[in-house]
Amino acid sequence: MRKLKFAKVLSVACVLFLTVCVTFAQFKSQEISEEDGIPVLIKHLPDWENARNRATYTNNVNDLRGVLGERTIFDLIDFTGGTEAVTAPYDAGKLLILEYTNPQVSIEADAQFILRLAQQPQTPPVIYRRIGNYSVFVFDAGDEAAANALLDQVKYEKMVQWLGEDPNYQQKYERYLATTMADVFLSTTIWILSGVGLAVLTGVIVGLLFFRSRDRRRVAMAAFSDAGGMIRLNLDELTAQTPDRLLNE
Repeated sequence: MRKLKFAKVLSVACVLFLTVCVTFAQFKSQEISEEDGIPVLIKHLPDWENARNRATYTNNVNDLRGVLGERTIFDLIDFTGGTEAVTAPYDAGKLLILEYTNPQVSIEADAQFILRLAQQPQTPPVIYRRIGNYSVFVFDAGDEAAANALLDQVKYEKMVQWLGEDPNYQQKYERYLATTMADVFLSTTIWILSGVGLAVLTGVIVGLLFFRSRDRRRVAMAAFSDAGGMIRLNLDELTAQTPDRLLNE
């Protein structure tokens, strides 16, 4: 009897624990901006600063029905587990973003939405796209191109942080080393080529100045001497005669 009572108490405790965990998970999944208290999902709307005043943020399908009316995909939406939604009207149509807490749930919902929209096409057509963990719809779209342009403005921006060791650490480290070595090799090559170029340019300038200096000295001489101005025998009598007396009296 004691073992039976203990088993019952343990089972009740487990159920309560799981309920608390699920509730906590649902609460934590609703991301609120610490700066202004606005749900983060609203900030992922196109032109959210202007759209926020007409946007509806919810985790209840009845709220969506009240804003968007009855839609064929609403019975497929399950908000348990922390799913969130935001909707706002635009010129291209009524935009709905559903955010799921993990890729698995998002992929499963995506397959159901695609199948339902194929089986029950709407007029005007519902433009749908999966973006990251978002399932994004444009209802009452008058222009399909404008609706797709509106979907292009929805960006899935989430930061993933590993609680343990990153399984892609080795690949990232190898990529970092390869990139760093390439940068070092490129910078070293540029410095070497720059040094060689500077040395060649300096040599050319110095050589040109030296040549001009020698050229001016040659022009200033009274007669040409292949001895470079050194003392030589005046056998050809072409060199100007120096005075006989080198020292002044």
